Amino acid sequence: MTGLELRGVTVTYPGHPPVTAVRDVSMTVEAGEIVALVGPSGCGKSSLLGAIAGVVQCTGLVMWDGEDVSTTPVHVRGFGLVFQDGALFPHRTVAGNVAFGLEMAGMPRAERRARVAEFLELVRLPGYGARRITELSGGERQRVALARSLAPHPRLLLLDEPLSSLDAELREALAAEVRDILLATGTTAIVVTHDRAEAAAMSSQIFTMRDGRLLP
Repeated sequence: MTGLELRGVTVTYPGHPPVTAVRDVSMTVEAGEIVALVGPSGCGKSSLLGAIAGVVQCTGLVMWDGEDVSTTPVHVRGFGLVFQDGALFPHRTVAGNVAFGLEMAGMPRAERRARVAEFLELVRLPGYGARRITELSGGERQRVALARSLAPHPRLLLLDEPLSSLDAELREALAAEVRDILLATGTTAIVVTHDRAEAAAMSSQIFTMRDGRLLP
C-alpha cells in the first residue's frame, strides 16, 4: 500500500505505575487521504500523533509506503506537525516562519523566497511576509503555521487540535479552508480534534478513540 500504516502501536509513559496512553492501535491512511481522529480529552489522540511523528516513543510499527519508520529520526521521516497554538517563532517575520523548514533543508535563497510566496498565496496571506507574528489574528497565525508545515512538501501532515483556540465561527470557516488547501496540495493528513462537526468538515474518514484504543 502507499501511505501510512500502524500495526499494534502502543505508547506507555514511565512512572509509578507506568501509564499506557495508546493501546495496540492499528490503522491505515491512504496517500492523499485526510482522516480525523476524535475522542475526549485524555483518550490518547495526541500521544498517537506524537508516536507517528516520532516525538513520542512507542512499540509496534509505524510504516510509510510499506517501509518501517518506527526508529527513523523525526527530521528524516518527512512528516509535518501543526499544533494548537501554531508554535510560531515570535522573533521571526511571517516569511521567516514559513521559510524555517526550507532553510533547515538547505534550499537556495531564491527558491526559498519563491516557495514562501507560493504558500502565503495558498493560505490567502499574500503580501504578509514582512509582518510580525504579534500583528496577526489567531486565524492568520494558524494559516502561517499551515504554510510553514506545507512548504517543505511533507509526506504526511499531522494537525493536533489546530483550530481549538479560535472562536466557533472562525473555526468553522477555517476548517473548510484547511481541507481545501490539503486537497489542493494532495497532502496526506491526520487531524486530531474533539469536535465531530469539525472532523466531518475536514476529513473523508473519522476514527474514534477512547481509553487509548480505536473503537471499531
